[in-house]
Amino acid sequence: MNLSPEATQAVQSELKRFAADLNLSDDQKTRLKSALENAREKLDEIRKNNPDITKADVIAKLKGARDPLRARVVAFLTPEQLTKWDAEVSKAKAFLGYSV
Repeated sequence: MNLSPEATQAVQSELKRFAADLNLSDDQKTRLKSALENAREKLDEIRKNNPDITKADVIAKLKGARDPLRARVVAFLTPEQLTKWDAEVSKAKAFLGYSV
């Protein structure tokens, strides 16, 4: 389950748009980047340890990682930003075929 270079670029562009929509401060951008990098490392570890893993299996394994990521995000987003975050995450899950 690897993204093509085009898909990776699309995801990066969408994340930039998303950060702009949230109107993040520089500190928030730094903290969000750190939280997302941590989540990415967990995903990479899952893929490394399970080279033939399916998308459904990745989703199942990542369910437990969502709560710590959200907890980190809650710590630095305003209530308004958090509402936007949750809405965007729901849209992304639906787009990617995750169960919301």
